[in-house]
Amino acid sequence: MEHKLIDERHCKIVATVGPSSNSPHALALLARTGVNVFRINFSHGDRQAHTKVIAAIRQMEEMLGRSVAVLADLQGPKIRVGQLEGGELKLAWGDEVTLVCADSHSGGEGTIPVPHPEIFEVSSPGDKLLFDDGRLGVELTEVQSDRAKAKVTMPGVLKDRKGINVPDKRLNISAITEKDRLDMQTALDAGVDFIALSFVQHPDDIAEARELAGPNARILAKIEKPSALEYLDDIVKAADAVMVARGDLGVELPPEQVPVHQRRIVRTARQYGRPVIIATQMLESMIDSPVPTRAEASDVATAVYQGADAVMLSAESAVGRHPQTVVAIMDRIIRAIETSPDYRSAMAQFTAEPEKTTADAICHAAAEITDTLHCHAIMAFTSTGSTVKRLSRSRPSAPIVMLTENPSTARRGALYWGVTPIVRTDINSHEDMMETGKSVAAELGVEKNARIVITAGVPFGRPGKTNLLQVTRVDSDEE
Repeated sequence: MEHKLIDERHCKIVATVGPSSNSPHALALLARTGVNVFRINFSHGDRQAHTKVIAAIRQMEEMLGRSVAVLADLQGPKIRVGQLEGGELKLAWGDEVTLVCADSHSGGEGTIPVPHPEIFEVSSPGDKLLFDDGRLGVELTEVQSDRAKAKVTMPGVLKDRKGINVPDKRLNISAITEKDRLDMQTALDAGVDFIALSFVQHPDDIAEARELAGPNARILAKIEKPSALEYLDDIVKAADAVMVARGDLGVELPPEQVPVHQRRIVRTARQYGRPVIIATQMLESMIDSPVPTRAEASDVATAVYQGADAVMLSAESAVGRHPQTVVAIMDRIIRAIETSPDYRSAMAQFTAEPEKTTADAICHAAAEITDTLHCHAIMAFTSTGSTVKRLSRSRPSAPIVMLTENPSTARRGALYWGVTPIVRTDINSHEDMMETGKSVAAELGVEKNARIVITAGVPFGRPGKTNLLQVTRVDSDEE
């Protein structure tokens, strides 16, 4: 057993795999340095290569003897301009342009082909369209069923196939494309733990993804459109986990609104007990630089203080020059915050009320007892992981050790705040549970005679039946 409990972070690290990090050696190095979840970005690369990387992660996981989760991030619908005459169009401030519902240039000078009828269906004069990740923009002045006129409000040079963002409207398109369906099946066949759904606009998008995924993976909703914020509570409740995807969210929202909504999304996820990841540009300068900016360190710190379950590296670990260093620095920032004097008070600023169920009451009580008696660990026996998600939601002061017979459950636990997942298949009775709880706590570095809390459901092996809570001591017959 490689890790010691006292070294475990509460906030987890998600790292995107790419050319800088996709070799078996690099993956093992990143896992040893602190990565808990590897993200496979299906917007890039091919399915065969992704399958190979996932297999390498599973081999590495077995070699290290610890659970590591894999997150498959689907591309989602990409709305792009069509083919421009000459490959580009210069947009000057105040110019009038015409948008036509076509895949390629048709019409006079100043025409932009937009092969997406759903944009014309919902648009009205005064709406804004953004191009090329928000670098260029127009405001619509007239709208018909297959064309529109607009004035340039953000000038620049527009090139073929650049992306379009429609921040003010919910488009009538599925969040899952045909490519996503094929990618999802590849990911499920390879045994990923989470499927990340891009450009979620409504809880119905989650239901569609869940129907396709079946019981084999959990659905993570990426919040990256203003329309998703209108249905935030329902989306969070429908999903198994949430990501604050600040890249596209920052394109469609004014920059000053992104931190406001980040805090809101984190609190909503915590309220409903859903793991939440904060992503995009966290240590972006480290794509090239061996050290982060002070602002980047503060950005990671803010996410930790807000109680995020995880922070994510994107290009920093996928194509950056220093993937191991960036993970090590993110690990150091998290640990510095979690050992700071005001960290626990920051966690206490927002505490979700438990649901009125036996399982929630038990888990809430376990967190309260841990704080009151200064217990050194919570040993949580679980089949599906629902007990551990409830415990994690309470943000207790002691580490949560997930003990499960199911490797898939353990891997999902790698994302949860404060959770150390361990697979054990030798628990058949209350006596086994007590003995295993004490022995594993001792193996993980809990001192002799230190108090621990044990939670479980009896009879054993019946999911969703958390109904037992016990305080005991390590290396002691006390029960």
